[in-house]
Amino acid sequence: MNILLVEPFLGGSHRAFIDGLRKHSSHKIYTVTMKGSFWKWRMSGGSVTLAEKTQAIPEKIDLVLASSMTNLPAFIALTNPRFANTPIVLYMHENQLTQPVPGSEERDTTYCYINYLSVLAADYVFFNSEFHKKTFLDALPGFLVQFPDYHQSESIARIATKSDLLYPGLDLKIFDIAIEKRKKRSPNDRPVIVWNQRWSFDKDPEKFFRVIDKLDDSECVFDLILAGDPQHEESERFEQAWKRYGSRILHYGFVEDSQQYGNLLQKGDFVVSTAMHEFFCTAIMEAVYCGCHPVLPRKLTYPELIPKTLHDPLLHGPVFYDDETDLFRKMKSLLDGHNKRLPLETLQSINLQLDWTRHISRYDQIMLDIKTDYPRRQTEK
Repeated sequence: MNILLVEPFLGGSHRAFIDGLRKHSSHKIYTVTMKGSFWKWRMSGGSVTLAEKTQAIPEKIDLVLASSMTNLPAFIALTNPRFANTPIVLYMHENQLTQPVPGSEERDTTYCYINYLSVLAADYVFFNSEFHKKTFLDALPGFLVQFPDYHQSESIARIATKSDLLYPGLDLKIFDIAIEKRKKRSPNDRPVIVWNQRWSFDKDPEKFFRVIDKLDDSECVFDLILAGDPQHEESERFEQAWKRYGSRILHYGFVEDSQQYGNLLQKGDFVVSTAMHEFFCTAIMEAVYCGCHPVLPRKLTYPELIPKTLHDPLLHGPVFYDDETDLFRKMKSLLDGHNKRLPLETLQSINLQLDWTRHISRYDQIMLDIKTDYPRRQTEK
């Protein structure tokens, strides 16, 4: 098949997704993309540029796969009639309807409505987690009813019918060299706690550092790795942590090179998430694969991504916590050695099935199935 990937925001997880598909798929992948910046302008105006870029691809396209940043109705209209008889698939990395906004800001429904129109216009919709799919569909009734009339609430059932789950692929094998180092090195003299998520409010670093400070006040011994993208509104809180823990911070800031990043993760003992919201959680899954025992909120995407056999804290070290007090208590028990970390082999097996080398067969087959199913779906419209 010839598949066209449409991405107006080529950065972060969106770039990793496209790179993984292009590298591993047995199909021929063509791309039209734009730089990963100015996300609001990409959503509102990007389709004009993307539609123009398709003119440089003369090949017959069998399937269009667009990301959730795409204003899909505009892209379809601006490329008409080229893709009039081509299945259009929308992959939901995120959505603006349930994405948290800072307390000082008001949600801009313009971008929520672009997401709504895009899932409505697509022939097939895939979400990157069951949590994402459920929360989006659950939020639609309240979103649509706020408008004066013609709420189109019946459209939600149509959207649900064509929506499914498809986890993103993960490029885990790039960390195997780092894991070999982990197997050969001596255990850390002081347990190392890793933060490797964005330095943004929705990851709630304030809660993370409150717990870290309380553990320190309780005379727990540990070092820190503070990685992740610092170009966000919570960087000041990390600067405060630097002043308190500077000599105990093994790394501070973003790591661009994947090998250096893997080498950093293999030095960790625990990875902690205090996220208030998460559509997936690539960073956490990467740290887990590299041998960091996860300590995660018992909500969001985490319970569906951690095997149920690991949900019981009586059988092994705790993985989930219920609130901030519970996080402190469980981290203290792990740092004090009262609970043991999961072994490396178990941690590596948690999401190995999502590595692109294994997961790509599901993607390729789904695309073939859509090509076969599409004529039937058109007949039913």
